[in-house]
Amino acid sequence: MDTIKEAPCWLTFLPGELPQTSAPEETARWELAHAGARCPLRVDEAMGDAFEIGEDGAITGGRTGVLYGAYRLLMARAAKEPLPRGVQRPRYALRMLNCWDNAEGDIERGYSGRSLFFEGGRFAYDPARMRTLGRMLASVGVNVLCVNNVNVLGPAWRLIEDGLPELARLADIFRAFGVRLMVSIDFAQPLRHGIPTADPLDERVQRWWAEQTDKVYAAIPDLAGYLVKADSEHRPGPFAYGRDHADGANMLARALAPHGGALVWRCFVYNCQQDWRDRKTDRPMAAYTHYAPLDGRFDENVILQVKHGPFDFQVREPVSPLLLAMKQTRMAVEFQLAQEYTGHQIDLYAMPPMWREVFDDMGAERVQAIAAVGNLGRDENYTGHPFAAANLFSYGLFAWDPDAEPRALLSLWGRLTYPNFSEREQRSLCDMLMESRAIYEQYTAPLGLCWMVCRDGHYGPGPDDYEYAAWGTYHRADRDGVGIDRTASGTGYLMQYPDWLRERYEDAARCPDALKLFFHRMRYDDVLSDGRTLIQRIYDDHFEGVERAEAMAKTLRALPLPSPDREVALERMERQLANAREWRDQVNAFFHRYSGAPDAHGRPLY
Repeated sequence: MDTIKEAPCWLTFLPGELPQTSAPEETARWELAHAGARCPLRVDEAMGDAFEIGEDGAITGGRTGVLYGAYRLLMARAAKEPLPRGVQRPRYALRMLNCWDNAEGDIERGYSGRSLFFEGGRFAYDPARMRTLGRMLASVGVNVLCVNNVNVLGPAWRLIEDGLPELARLADIFRAFGVRLMVSIDFAQPLRHGIPTADPLDERVQRWWAEQTDKVYAAIPDLAGYLVKADSEHRPGPFAYGRDHADGANMLARALAPHGGALVWRCFVYNCQQDWRDRKTDRPMAAYTHYAPLDGRFDENVILQVKHGPFDFQVREPVSPLLLAMKQTRMAVEFQLAQEYTGHQIDLYAMPPMWREVFDDMGAERVQAIAAVGNLGRDENYTGHPFAAANLFSYGLFAWDPDAEPRALLSLWGRLTYPNFSEREQRSLCDMLMESRAIYEQYTAPLGLCWMVCRDGHYGPGPDDYEYAAWGTYHRADRDGVGIDRTASGTGYLMQYPDWLRERYEDAARCPDALKLFFHRMRYDDVLSDGRTLIQRIYDDHFEGVERAEAMAKTLRALPLPSPDREVALERMERQLANAREWRDQVNAFFHRYSGAPDAHGRPLY
């Protein structure tokens, strides 16, 4: 297969079919030689993932480090940027992509076609495409790939049993790129083998997991570990047996420990059957309430994976207080590249500016690993929208260096992807990507107010769709106002934050407008920091968001995109414009009907 046509755009400067080798340093030599860069490689095992490019062009690093160095050298040359100097070392040892692929071939929250890995309940992949995927991930420093959905559905539980030979063959392909596989497991799997319980303190359960894990590592000695979603959205877990999540995680971690594997335990746990009449339970408080008291009780090879915000990948959330709370536990921050609530890879939404905000509040030192839900699929361009590749590209480099600037990441992607663009066109592309998140936010959910999205599919407006659903995600709009008081006099959610961050948000007058309705209940005639009333700001933002989307479409049409990127991007932009107008009209009508307030500028409110 011609991998040039199959490769994502930022790698099109690398030629030809990849070799079938299991050694990352051999892959590095091949990549350099076939790109016309015959640089010496000096392997120093002690350097691991780190590398250094010398004045003579020689690359020194560990077995994976020299591969990362080769890609950085080739990228710098292709983008006409200076070579990185000094030892380049990743901030996090575990830089993971979580795929939500199901064994039947569909992808939960997938917007780029069917699964690259599965079809019909079994592995069904193109080895050439897998090598291209390995190249994609290695080129930006991603080193762990979890191939199956955290919701282990259908025959996916077989991956660590009779699926092991196929899983091992897939691991062999990715090994050449320094990418280790991880697998999502079913916490209750012992029940399938005649054991009447999945209680983590039961010796039979512990013995089953230890023995099965030995078999897994006999087949795949470098497996990165297991990923678990437990006691969340109807998934089985230790709560069923009166145990806590430290009990559950540690049992699995001890089965992995002799093999050097990690147990990644997701902290997305909340009451997903909350009565909408219940005003005491506040869903954003759930993760902190469940896990903060367990700090210090988890084994060393347990990593708690925490969504970056306290809700669920909404357009605008504050940083999760749990990420700031547990100082004796290894933590991973989780982002979502798949645009579940941010446009389905139809609407443009470049994520690096959002990541920058999270790390500015959290601090890179607060976590020891980083993970993201993937946006990959079987579409020819891998990510559906060709510009959605910018998020995957930027994520890998950001996971390596969380101090990276969003504009620099997006600019580099643009220069590698569309090298024939002029400087003016490159600036236009980068400006458009940098503004895309703010534009999407303007025409969708106002001022930190979450869950106004359509409940069926999560694309398009549904201002009241979640208000009476069983998910605990309410805005409580009525004729007087909107929002939830999360201060000490309200739900108390703000009390989960350290003092310095709580003080930023608890005074409604000082709280940033972008999160005003997340933390406070406000009247429609309350005045914001810019002098506008709340209701007028809602109207203005939605009208302006559509105007900015229309300007973005004009910019896109003027760019000399090659085929098929041009056709795909323009078709999706037309869908985005329709979506933006629908959001504007529905949200403005929703608040107009509650508030009765006219628009100060006389624009139509339906």
